[in-house]
Amino acid sequence: MAMRRPSIPRSPYRDPAKPVDSRVRDLLGQMTLEEKLRQTAFFVGENLVKKGRFSRDLAKRHLGDLGIGGVLDPRIPALATARVTNGIQKHCLERTRLGIPALIMCECLHGYLMPGATIFPQSIGLSSSWNPGLVRQVAAAAAREARAVGCRQAFSPDLDLARDPRWGRVEETYGEDTFLVTRLGTAYIEGLQGSRAMLGEEKLLATPKHFAGHCDPQGGINLGPADVGERKLREEYLPPFRAAVDAGVLSIMPAYTEIDGVPCSSSAFLMFQVLRDEWGFEGYTFSDFGAITMLNTFHGVAANLQEAGKMAFESGMDMEAPGQDCYAGKLLSLLKKGEISRERLDDAVGRILRAKFCAGLFEHPYVEEDHAVEIVRSDSHLRLARHAAVESMVLLKNDGDLLPLDRRRLSTIAVIGPNADVAESGDYCIPKPEDVSPLEGLRDAVSKATSIIYAAGCDLYAPDRNGFDAAVTTAEQAEVALLFVGGSSMSLGGIGWEIAGRKERPSTCGEGYDRTELGLPGVQQELVEAVVATGTPTVAVLINGRPLSIPWIDEHVPAILEAWYPGEQGGHAIADILFGRVNPSGKLTVSFPRSVGQVPKYYSQKPSGRGHYKNPGSPDIPGRDYVDSDPSPLYDFGFGLSYTTFRYSRLRVTPTQIGRDDSVKVSVDVRNTGDRTGKEVVQLYLNDVASSVTTPNKLLKDFKKITLQAGKKQTLEFELTSGDLSLLNVEMKRVVEPGIFEVTIGSLTKRFEVR
Repeated sequence: MAMRRPSIPRSPYRDPAKPVDSRVRDLLGQMTLEEKLRQTAFFVGENLVKKGRFSRDLAKRHLGDLGIGGVLDPRIPALATARVTNGIQKHCLERTRLGIPALIMCECLHGYLMPGATIFPQSIGLSSSWNPGLVRQVAAAAAREARAVGCRQAFSPDLDLARDPRWGRVEETYGEDTFLVTRLGTAYIEGLQGSRAMLGEEKLLATPKHFAGHCDPQGGINLGPADVGERKLREEYLPPFRAAVDAGVLSIMPAYTEIDGVPCSSSAFLMFQVLRDEWGFEGYTFSDFGAITMLNTFHGVAANLQEAGKMAFESGMDMEAPGQDCYAGKLLSLLKKGEISRERLDDAVGRILRAKFCAGLFEHPYVEEDHAVEIVRSDSHLRLARHAAVESMVLLKNDGDLLPLDRRRLSTIAVIGPNADVAESGDYCIPKPEDVSPLEGLRDAVSKATSIIYAAGCDLYAPDRNGFDAAVTTAEQAEVALLFVGGSSMSLGGIGWEIAGRKERPSTCGEGYDRTELGLPGVQQELVEAVVATGTPTVAVLINGRPLSIPWIDEHVPAILEAWYPGEQGGHAIADILFGRVNPSGKLTVSFPRSVGQVPKYYSQKPSGRGHYKNPGSPDIPGRDYVDSDPSPLYDFGFGLSYTTFRYSRLRVTPTQIGRDDSVKVSVDVRNTGDRTGKEVVQLYLNDVASSVTTPNKLLKDFKKITLQAGKKQTLEFELTSGDLSLLNVEMKRVVEPGIFEVTIGSLTKRFEVR
């Protein structure tokens, strides 16, 4: 039963019929300095829980009678979480003078981070679906579960670009391309919070992160400085956030990193000039956990915590997380002395209150506690998780059409590898016993006539080869060997937040888990070689969160499937692909380098980034550009095979001459030339042939995912506008320059001219 709001004297800010701006002004006018500062504070909800229940005594001690801006959800099961969030709101409404509810916040990177919640494929897998509608559905499901227990704001999506595969947080991104990250990130935002100004009943406020350049750290190490100039920042890293602002987000999380010597958490350029002045952002900025403290303890730009708080606050950071070390606990004296303007405080608090009004908190602060159990991990969400996992997988190689396997004709299948009997889902989720491992999924998919024999072979990371003999024997006894190798991401998110009871399985990916090598960890490569040497037809299934350098596997293993971290239904989805129940349709959203020495390696590098001499070397014969390697990636952005084939024809661009403000129409025919239904991602790239500043040889400008039955053809149409043709010129002005442009779809290219 929902709790009733207490009877509090009416005031204009309590009238939902009044405009949000007038409600904010009225409430601000009634608040003391202390009450305002508390709205910039954030608290960790688990510290309000005792023996699994909300503690009024702990709330009285930590929240007091001044209230709080936001509270992190307690990360306990659904019914208990709903009771705790109701308890928090009851305290804020009844124990504080003005009855301002709290924003209950949570993580929703690829599902709601709570014990028992549905776990969808990790973000890098979702992006490989190239399906904005599916991404939108996943976000809506995550929002539905989180909202059911009382959450109103989510720290997602991650709009960083995956530009350095050494970086552990690649798995949290939607890939390396600005356009794709923008399209999929916007879809996730729409799924989380919808398109209305006021939050719907099953929606959450989105909080895109990490603003900005966090994805380009020196050496690939998390939190490293971002070596990025303003042109690259504005052309590549900022557009996804600009699109998020245009989509109506009311919160943004600045990055831990620094750009040109200025930490993002104290960057007035980012938080005032770009975000507020240029883009008109009306929401509030939320600090990453400990980021303000780091101005003193990590970056060394502030002498103490009070100085760190003053620096961040005056630069545009509105709310501090996770505690009150730098704001509510330090800024009051500076405000009273006039060293921080009260106008700046009203601006910050007004933005936070705006988010609360738009979230509907003053009208509907509570949730139906029993309803939460019905929503979380519903059957429809499980079906969606399986469908999303299937669409996220990328077939990288299939020599001799080894796949799909005919389970009716196989009597014995060997399942080998350290990732075979583990359900890996990536960071920012909580694994549960119901999660389906590859081994479980395969056993469930075959009849009793087929024997599944299993051997781990080796550990994920330890240099122990004692299991090799059992793995080899297992492979020799089978008609096909399925090798499950890759990495592990076993943290809740946040550095050091490992999952209790899972520390025996080390993380090799995720936040704070960066690498200096990109091959398989431990002795997994040797295990693969030993299994292949048996002569048994072998399929390698990669379960990982970053691109891996696997040239030997590419050369010697006939079939390779990239499964990423596929979520809780991943085992079933892998079986669906391997046995042909579903035709793979994923495409890579990150380039796979041949070795770590190629890093950074992404498709949209400038022409000079792909080498000049075009005489690739090898370990046997030296060459140029690289003496010992080809500069090209092992697998390129946008690559992915199917169990059928597609042919592109009749690429048309009209008109062939346009003015600078005009647009062109592009069309192409796509035919399924195979013998089964399949999905194809049709990708349109553009090249500005000659420009005043350097531009990539090609840039993704649009894509469509289609389903075609065998033998069928479809004509697709696209439009390129002046915005697609524009660039930042030498004066940093966005312009469309005259000249020749090339459109490429598949292997077809056409030109048109801008006059």
